[in-house]
Amino acid sequence: MTDPMIVSGTANDIDSLRQRLIAGSLQVQQQIIPQLANLGNQGLEVLMEFLLKRRESPATWIDGKAYQVLYNSDAPTAREFLQNNFPEGIVPLKSDAGINYNPLQQLLAAQDFQAADRMTIAKMCEVAGSTAVKRKWLYFTEVDNFPMTDLHTINNLWLVHSEGKFGFSVQREIWLSLGKNWDSLWSKIAWKDGNNWTRYPNGFIWDLSAPKGHLPLSNQLRGVRVIASLFAHPVWTNKV
Repeated sequence: MTDPMIVSGTANDIDSLRQRLIAGSLQVQQQIIPQLANLGNQGLEVLMEFLLKRRESPATWIDGKAYQVLYNSDAPTAREFLQNNFPEGIVPLKSDAGINYNPLQQLLAAQDFQAADRMTIAKMCEVAGSTAVKRKWLYFTEVDNFPMTDLHTINNLWLVHSEGKFGFSVQREIWLSLGKNWDSLWSKIAWKDGNNWTRYPNGFIWDLSAPKGHLPLSNQLRGVRVIASLFAHPVWTNKV
């Protein structure tokens, strides 16, 4: 529902939106960002200002939402702004394994979640080494040895670009809340319906209407050991 206080793109409206974007709750910010997106260059300028003010702090999904508006805009000013200020994207692409996560960030910023899911496993195989790249999937022992920095980067990319709905950490939190019951998890995140596993790829939901924790798939078709290793990884209990 559109905020009744916002009637048009006048200077007063823009200023009101700017102030409430900066000081508002997450719910308010989430509502205001698409409103700004519909106000042309003036709205985009507010989003640019917002991102610049927050760039020294770790990116949240609100930053990701603002970034996505600019990333998917045809406005030359938006493209120039991102190139000058966020050339690699809104999430720092740190890697102890020398992996380039920029292609994954681009897919997630474009909300192409199916391609991003494929890219995620491809990048994780790159981290694991040439043998994993050839086989195109991971052994749980390879996940055990995954660098914390890289797993944090991958997870943060999914979190920031999905309004906080997707990511390994989200899946792990749901699993813990369900008493570590795998069958309950599969049902909760819509990987299974009754006794039937969700069929890849058409059975999965590749947009933000999906249940929380639905993505990424984390090699789920190969049983529980890979995802169990992911959930047991020290990255979730140690600061990176």
